[in-house]
Amino acid sequence: MAILVTTACTPTVQVAMPNEPININLNVKIQHEILIKVDKELDELISDSSGLF
Repeated sequence: MAILVTTACTPTVQVAMPNEPININLNVKIQHEILIKVDKELDELISDSSGLF
């Protein structure tokens, strides 16, 4: 009798694969900012008035 009561209360978990593929739609916005800091002397050297370029 005790065996019958124990087996009747055993939970069952079933895992099954879906029939259709899983679709995941993501909207991602990537934004970046680049900051270039140039010393004043180097800025003057590269400028058009320096005659290098």
